[in-house]
Amino acid sequence: MDILIVMFAGVLLGNRFFPPKYKELNEKLQVVCTALLIFTTGVSMGQRENFLGDLASMGWVSFLFFLIPAAMSTVFVFFLAKWFLNRKGKVK
Repeated sequence: MDILIVMFAGVLLGNRFFPPKYKELNEKLQVVCTALLIFTTGVSMGQRENFLGDLASMGWVSFLFFLIPAAMSTVFVFFLAKWFLNRKGKVK
């Protein structure tokens, strides 16, 4: 929940109060911060004692974290689109 609040605050500030002349600087700062986040994640993973042994299980967990939400959202959008199009009389 904290992440959503911070993201909402960032969107609000960026949309309402952030000067457009700093847009390019902000984009570069975002790239640097993203690279730093990826680097620190790699460092923390590399410090694990049995990293190579745990790599396969981490891969499966990551795959499931991708697959389940992607499949569920696809099914949800399919039925939602079908429902909306049926309401407008475009699909039988």
